[in-house]
Amino acid sequence: MNTTRRRACTALACLWLAPAFAKEAAFRTIAWDDLLPRDWDPWADFQGAGAGVDLRRLPDDDPRAAAALQRLRKVWDEAPLVAALDGMAIRIPGYVVPLETTAQGLRELLLVPHFGACIHTPPPPSNQIVHVRLDQPSKSLSTMDTVWISGRMRVARATTVHGVSGYALAGQRVERYTAPKG
Repeated sequence: MNTTRRRACTALACLWLAPAFAKEAAFRTIAWDDLLPRDWDPWADFQGAGAGVDLRRLPDDDPRAAAALQRLRKVWDEAPLVAALDGMAIRIPGYVVPLETTAQGLRELLLVPHFGACIHTPPPPSNQIVHVRLDQPSKSLSTMDTVWISGRMRVARATTVHGVSGYALAGQRVERYTAPKG
C-alpha cells in the first residue's frame, strides 16, 4: 500500500472513531459532594435551640422520636438541588439499588453514595440519590454492585419505593467501579 493511500485510510479511520472518543471525553467525573448545594446543612433544623428533642436520649418507641424522624424525612425528601448540573454530561460512582428489571435485564435503578442506602438503612437526602434509566438494559448488575455510570443529568425529583431522588440520569454507559488513579 502506498503512503498516500495509507494516510488516507488512517485519516478516514480517525474521522470514523472521533465521535466515540469525543463522546467519552465529554463526561465530567463528579463526586457526591458536587450534588450538594454549598450552603446546605442537612442537620440545621435539628441542632441547637430549634432541635426540640435530643434523639440520643429517647427510646425508639417514643412518639417524639417518631415525630422527629418524620420531620427529618420531609426535610431530606425536599433537600435543595444544584441547578447547574441540569443538562450536564457526567460520570459518577455509586451503589446500585434496582427498581425495574425485565427479561432483557435491569432498566431502571437508584444510584446511591454508600453501601446499604435505601435497602438496609433509610434513604439519604434526595440530593444524594440519582434515579437512573439505562439506555441499554444490563443483565450483569445486581443490588449494591459498585459502578460508574455516565450520562446526561437532569435536576428532577422522583418518588420511588426506595426513596425520593433529586436527580435523574439517562445512563449511557455503565462500568464496574475502579478507584481513580492518582
